Amino acid sequence: MEDERISLAHGNGGRFMRELIEEVFARHLGEKELDVLADAAPIDLNGGDVMITTDGFTVQPLEFPGGDIGGLAVHGTTNDLAVAGARPMYLTLNAFIEEGLEIDVLDRIVASLAKAAREAKVQVKAGDTKVLRRGEGGGLYLATTGVGVRLPGVQPSIHNIKDGDVAIISGSVGDHGTAVMLAREDFGLRGDVVSDAGPVMELTEAMMQLDGLRFMRDPTRGGIASIANEIVRATGLGVRLEATVPVKEPVQSVCDMLGYDPYYLACEGRVFAVISEDQADEAIEVWRALSTGRDAARAGRISATDKRVILETPLGGERFLEELEDDPLRRIC
Repeated sequence: MEDERISLAHGNGGRFMRELIEEVFARHLGEKELDVLADAAPIDLNGGDVMITTDGFTVQPLEFPGGDIGGLAVHGTTNDLAVAGARPMYLTLNAFIEEGLEIDVLDRIVASLAKAAREAKVQVKAGDTKVLRRGEGGGLYLATTGVGVRLPGVQPSIHNIKDGDVAIISGSVGDHGTAVMLAREDFGLRGDVVSDAGPVMELTEAMMQLDGLRFMRDPTRGGIASIANEIVRATGLGVRLEATVPVKEPVQSVCDMLGYDPYYLACEGRVFAVISEDQADEAIEVWRALSTGRDAARAGRISATDKRVILETPLGGERFLEELEDDPLRRIC
């Protein structure tokens, strides 16, 4: 890692973040003990099939169309367990509150967090609160740890992916990133884009019934382009993303105006999965039968000949989607 100081790009889900985790945290904590490629990791508790994950949330603004930092903390943590093949059970919560935050705002956010926990059928069992001096935080930071139990059936892993497999996505991409961006009003733009933030357990548990399932991930920071690049690094196979990836017209319009790429923008209620070619159509139909997956579509395919991420455009062209370096949208989740 060449940088001498931490930059915001070290938290964007791209190359700098990967190098930071690999060269600092994994180097000291142990590469075998710390699985840097997984959303959640198994832990051995007297032979029980238990999984654990942890996450931090720093979104700005704290409340945005379709959600807030409270619900986002629950969804982000439980979704990481879900895509790893687990059923979320318990959460811990740490709240870092900046001096000056309005109590009414905090009350709304905690109420939203509690509602999201009930909907996800998880219990917040422990927590801690710290108050930061004015100017030392963004109003409110949350940190959560989630514990769940592994479900029977396939154990999804990036290392299961094979040449010829098909990638699918449970809905449109870029909704969350665009909704938060518009809520900031940094560019003088307004719109009716709503975050897709929500639980994905319904989607993941439906996929666990298919023995052709290889891998699942929720495309948060860095979007589906970063997941695809992660697959390339981990497997040595290429990923060809197809023009069938759904992008809502308002999201695409905002991206066109501001120079963003929806494939790199965060989702908070979608699942990107890789499945065997013979079960891909069945998997899409399974998702489309669910309210959270009605816009599910084919996203691409795994190719041993490409060795990188290639996007096939609607006009028949191709362009490379490189590993993310610059942060397209800071403090998004």
